[in-house]
Amino acid sequence: MRSDKITAPRWKVLDKSAFAPFGDVIEAGAGRSFAINDGTTIRHEGLADIDVGAGGCPVVSIFESRPFGFPLTVRVMERHPLSSQAFVPMQPKPYFVVVAPPGDRVDASSIRVFLARGDQGINYRSGVWHHAAVVIEPMAFLVLDRGTQEPNCDFFHLPDDATGPVLDWPGDAPAVG
Repeated sequence: MRSDKITAPRWKVLDKSAFAPFGDVIEAGAGRSFAINDGTTIRHEGLADIDVGAGGCPVVSIFESRPFGFPLTVRVMERHPLSSQAFVPMQPKPYFVVVAPPGDRVDASSIRVFLARGDQGINYRSGVWHHAAVVIEPMAFLVLDRGTQEPNCDFFHLPDDATGPVLDWPGDAPAVG
């Protein structure tokens, strides 16, 4: 058994303070809330700092994600150096968020894993390394990011001699959201 295996006790439940070094948690009640539309709607705003960078324009997309399969060895991370990138789940299903601090490269020991509820979205800050969406079952995300002709996605492949974390989904893991 590998000593670097990430199992339920090492996941951090996604929350605003734990995720702050990497971006924003998008959830109702996290920003300002007030009634609109004659009191029939509660508006929650200021939930994330969406940054499309100079010369960028916002793009709204839907990503349909499928599971990689478990156990998943983290081998590749990506970052968007020119903008933030937000993911908001469109179904109430939990998913994993895998991140590492900004920098020229990814140190495998700096990778963090969060378990998000299906009612929580995330916004990666510009330059934050992250894994592609790690879903437990197929699900879709509303994605807000930068649209331009300039490349805005860098990939980092962990060296062969680096041991990337292994993410497992044990059948007896606690249910979330």
